[in-house]
Amino acid sequence: MPDLKLSTHLSQTFRYCPRCGKTNSQIGKNPFSCDDCEFVYYFSPVAAVGGIIVDSQNQILFVVRGKKPGKGKLGLPGGFADPGETLESSLKREVLEETSLIIESLNYLCSFPNQYAYRGVAIEVLDTFFVCTVESFETLSAQAEEIDSFRIAQPEKELLDQLAFPSNRNAIEYFLSR
Repeated sequence: MPDLKLSTHLSQTFRYCPRCGKTNSQIGKNPFSCDDCEFVYYFSPVAAVGGIIVDSQNQILFVVRGKKPGKGKLGLPGGFADPGETLESSLKREVLEETSLIIESLNYLCSFPNQYAYRGVAIEVLDTFFVCTVESFETLSAQAEEIDSFRIAQPEKELLDQLAFPSNRNAIEYFLSR
């Protein structure tokens, strides 16, 4: 789990109303509500996706994260959904961007809450996981800005202990339990 002692939850950052600029007298309250202009903002989770991409030997494709949070730790290919995207199209886009792989099929597996701490602010995330197939790992290529390298391996405890996010571990453990 990210070190939340070093991060401020997003709800703590609204010191002023984003619409009218009035001082916020109830910092941390969800939803944020301005008494002057009646602006309301809910601190709801953002949507993110992760792909459990499995080969014919039941090995999983892991990425070695190339940036914070979790730089140098393992993760699953994926990322945040963009406005106007479905979760499925978000995952296909993210996997293609990060790995150069084209997803042939994907099936919903599960979802888990997560916190993403970046540059001192922690946001709530709902991580949604899919089991995916690709034709092969032959075209695997890392996106230099995001990914340092890859590991294709059986998901054993030692490997799961190296994951950057608890939600990834939860999804893999759920996948293995089925």
